[in-house]
Parts: sequence; structure tokens; C-alpha cells
Amino acid sequence: MAAFAELFNRPLFAWGVIPVLIFASRIFDVTIGTLRIIAVSKGFKRLAPLFGFFEVLLWLLVIKLVLTYVTNWACYVTYAAGFSAGTWVGMIIEDRLSLGNVIVRVITRSSGKELAEYLRTHGYRVTELDARGNRGPVEIIFTVIDRQKLGQLQLVIRRFNPKAFFTVEDVRSASAKLTLAGQSGPALPKWPRRPRRKGK
Repeated sequence: MAAFAELFNRPLFAWGVIPVLIFASRIFDVTIGTLRIIAVSKGFKRLAPLFGFFEVLLWLLVIKLVLTYVTNWACYVTYAAGFSAGTWVGMIIEDRLSLGNVIVRVITRSSGKELAEYLRTHGYRVTELDARGNRGPVEIIFTVIDRQKLGQLQLVIRRFNPKAFFTVEDVRSASAKLTLAGQSGPALPKWPRRPRRKGK
């Protein structure tokens, strides 16, 4: 035990190994915290508590190290740096996972009906509304898709109307399970044909 305590008190260990451990542990616990938030937002009732357990456990271990070496300023720096790095890693993981469905609202002054028909022919369930904006009549298109297909849908929207305005919102639950083309059907072509204008 004496030899082990002596190892912890060596300058190289206190100023080299411990800060690295704090940095790495902080990345892991913040990343797990991000996964816990995703699990809560998606309604994964079993995963969320499990992620929360390991998140708090790692955090307690990191805090113990920081308090043990309370006079070591490197521990404070690596603690903050690990939090920043963990936030960045968590954002990347969230983007890569792309879990669940999203609702896409498209507001366009032109090509709205052509876009809606194009999505229907590829198996998407689409709702159209006629509305009025600040500059006159507009068309609003609603559709729910797999989040993994969002990038493809954005390309399709831009192809039909580069000036179209659209918003994306996570869908936590729905009143019924829908069979979406974005989940089981064919993917949307990245470059659909532009709709022909009347009179041309």
C-alpha cells in the first residue's frame, strides 16, 4: 500500500497520468450523457436509466480524482477540456445514429404539388395545405420520414425549388405505426427531374 501511495504522489504521475485519465473519463461520461438524452427524447425507457447509471458513476470517479489532486491546476484544465471534447463527440454520435422519425414541413410558392406527387409515387405519406404568406399564396407539405433519409429528402426539395423553406422536427411518438418509404421502401433519387413549367 505504501508503494502504491508513493506512486500516486510522484510528480510525473500526478501531472501526467492523472490529467489524461480525467480527460478521457470526462469524454466518456459526457458522451454517455448525450446518449441518455437521446434515449429519453426517443422514449427508450430501458436504455435511458442504464446510460444514466454509468454517466453518474464515471462522473463520481472523475470528481474524486480532481478533489484528490485539488492543488493540481492541470486537473481542472483537462476536466474542462474533456467536457468540451465529450460534447463534440456526443454530437457526432447523435448525428451518426440518426434514430427515430422526423416530420418535415415544406413551405413553397412553386412546385409544391409536383413535389408532393413525386413523394407519393415513392411511397411517402404526404399532406398538402393551401396557405397564404407575406407575399401571397403558398403551399405547405407535411411528411414523416426516417431520420436517416433526411439528407436525401433535402436534396429532392432543393431540386424542385431551391428557395423552398422547410423545417425539421423530431417525432417522439405517433397515434399509429406508419409504414414509411424512408424505412422499408426504395430510397429517393438524389436528382429527380425538374417539373416542367406550363406553357413550355
